[in-house]
Amino acid sequence: MGSWLEGKTLADKIKEKVKEEVAGFQKKMEQVPGLVAILVGENRASKVYLRSKKKNSEKLGMRSEILNFPEDTEASFLKSKIKDLGQREEVDGILVQLPLPSSLNSNEIITSIPPEKDVDGFHPSNLGNLLMNQDGLKPCTPSGILELLKFRNIPIEGKRVVIVGRSLIVGKPLAAMMTNENGTVTICHSKTKDLPLVTSEADILIAAIGRGAFITPEFVKPGAVVVDVGMNYLADKSKMEELFGKDEKREKNIEEKGYTLIGDVHPQVIEKAEYLTPVPRGVGPLTVALLMRNTLEAFKRRRNLFST
Repeated sequence: MGSWLEGKTLADKIKEKVKEEVAGFQKKMEQVPGLVAILVGENRASKVYLRSKKKNSEKLGMRSEILNFPEDTEASFLKSKIKDLGQREEVDGILVQLPLPSSLNSNEIITSIPPEKDVDGFHPSNLGNLLMNQDGLKPCTPSGILELLKFRNIPIEGKRVVIVGRSLIVGKPLAAMMTNENGTVTICHSKTKDLPLVTSEADILIAAIGRGAFITPEFVKPGAVVVDVGMNYLADKSKMEELFGKDEKREKNIEEKGYTLIGDVHPQVIEKAEYLTPVPRGVGPLTVALLMRNTLEAFKRRRNLFST
């Protein structure tokens, strides 16, 4: 039986450090980082994520704003709004909540964000810096995973790292980060043959595919470290009981919210792995914490404050 690899403790430490620095800049300069988030449409999950990001940034003493545009917003309008934000001195971080409506090209919109204000780390310039192992704003979820492994003294160098999922949000940037840490990296996806055979060779297995409880014990090497990036909504009470047994908290969530959150990894994997990140309280809190740190870093970079 393995141990849970919770992210909340580390996330709280990161946010506390950010809060202290923000308070220092407020006292010395009467300036604090400013974050603006853009939401297009009415995606329920996106609204929840943005409310959490806004609440966290304000708790840490930052300024925060959410701009909500209708589903049928045109790319030219959205890019003009981003351009305006790019020119506002008090705005240090701009993020566009993904996914965008299918009528919009995500890459086109993200590329319109000034790289120095791209706190999600998805702009081609920032991804290029990551590939070159240079300083820069890095994607939040992969950064959080790396921080968590280091925090728990889990070695990466020389280890076989398998990532299931090749998105620009998690899989591809995480592969670059793990390579930069001297891990031996394999990326798997929907076209990978004999997926369980490949994943069961991993010392560190990261699941980021958006399919609830897809990674079962047969996918996992005994004693592996398993990181579950999935955030899936489960509304079926009988399926929840099949996965977790009698779980009063999850049962209450389904009754009150209409769903409970589950990861991409089947909970039985904890019996085979050395570590497994829980969902929730695993990677999620670290994603938000790293966004806060990126916003502070953007603020400092724009004002050459790294020696402060």
